[in-house]
Amino acid sequence: MDGKLIKFVNCKILRNHSLFEDCFLVGGGKIIDPEKIFFEEKRKPDIIIDLEGCIVSPGFIDIQINGGFGVDFTHDLFQNPEGLNIVAKGVLAYGVTSFCPTLVTSTPQNYRRVLRLLSPRKGGLNGASILGAHVEGPFINKKKMGAHNAEYISDLPNGPGSILDMYGDLSCIKVLTLAPELENSVEVIRWLVEKGIIVCLGHSVADVEVGEEAINSGARVLTHLFNAMLPFHHRNPGLVGLLGTTCENPVYFGLIPDGIHTHPSSLRIAYRSLPKGAILVTDAISAMGFDEGVHHIGDKKIEIKSNQAFIANTTTLCGSVATMDKCVRFFKESTDCTIVEALEAATLHPAQALGIEKTKGTLCFGSDADFVLLNDELEVLSTWIGGLCVWSQSPKFGDSDSYSLQNSTPI
Repeated sequence: MDGKLIKFVNCKILRNHSLFEDCFLVGGGKIIDPEKIFFEEKRKPDIIIDLEGCIVSPGFIDIQINGGFGVDFTHDLFQNPEGLNIVAKGVLAYGVTSFCPTLVTSTPQNYRRVLRLLSPRKGGLNGASILGAHVEGPFINKKKMGAHNAEYISDLPNGPGSILDMYGDLSCIKVLTLAPELENSVEVIRWLVEKGIIVCLGHSVADVEVGEEAINSGARVLTHLFNAMLPFHHRNPGLVGLLGTTCENPVYFGLIPDGIHTHPSSLRIAYRSLPKGAILVTDAISAMGFDEGVHHIGDKKIEIKSNQAFIANTTTLCGSVATMDKCVRFFKESTDCTIVEALEAATLHPAQALGIEKTKGTLCFGSDADFVLLNDELEVLSTWIGGLCVWSQSPKFGDSDSYSLQNSTPI
């Protein structure tokens, strides 16, 4: 379909914080300004596709996903690199068009051999785009380690040198979670930001003042808010208190709206405190897409019971089995926010946090034509990357090669 100009009609498109009935153009994998095409170039579309009233949202972006479909990124990829493709293709059914494969606390040897497999790449028929890795650890606090292996948790005695000693080449890292109370963390945060790496704060016992210093130094995101951090207290709010910060730099926060990790009331409190900062993440583990049974995260065995993931033989939660489309629906239901607000928490906000909002997380002119078609219940009907249909619930929208089935009309 290279060079073809496609016009999508009869839809409700999310653009500029609004959902309205309109049509849109795709060409060369981008969302095209129709005024330039029709009035300046005098060009007509090659194909028209009737979307039959669907909601058109930017594709979902998951910045924290540990694996799925039997694949754990930390544990499995070195022996089975194809596992990355299994997950990248599997998440298309849930509307995810871009994601950050997430590695939990591990050894320097394992980081070095796995990270090289997680370089950024464009999505398409073979799966969602990879934005780079999210390394969640090992620079975290043992007091809030959650499912991480205490044996591998590390401090930052040499500042940036500790980062290089742990990971080696940083070129495949997009996001890094650390505990800001660790010695030398401010120096490390500034150094990472200079290298274009997004710093998240999590698995921490830091108070709000330490958190504010980290934000002022360039950190941007709170990793899975409420989980693996001090609980909110009115005299010592901890990192949760950053939702009320007066820092000039923006603050974003990940939420796991799976009905297990975060109570609906907590979702409402967080969202209403800082609505523009909410980012939906699945924190999904290898069991996503599978039934109950024994799986793993890193080198730890986990058990799935009633859709909850626990470290085997404990009551410690360790990631979720939620899919992003379910997270969007649960978040909307729990917070009573609008469809637009729920969708932006899975699209625009993560793109803004990663600094890629000019190309991802939006359907403004010039952005990548990565989008998902939804019904009014926010169920995924089909997923598109670069203007190509990469997954569909049915053949009604055609395939990426022909666009010529029931509802597409060659001109």
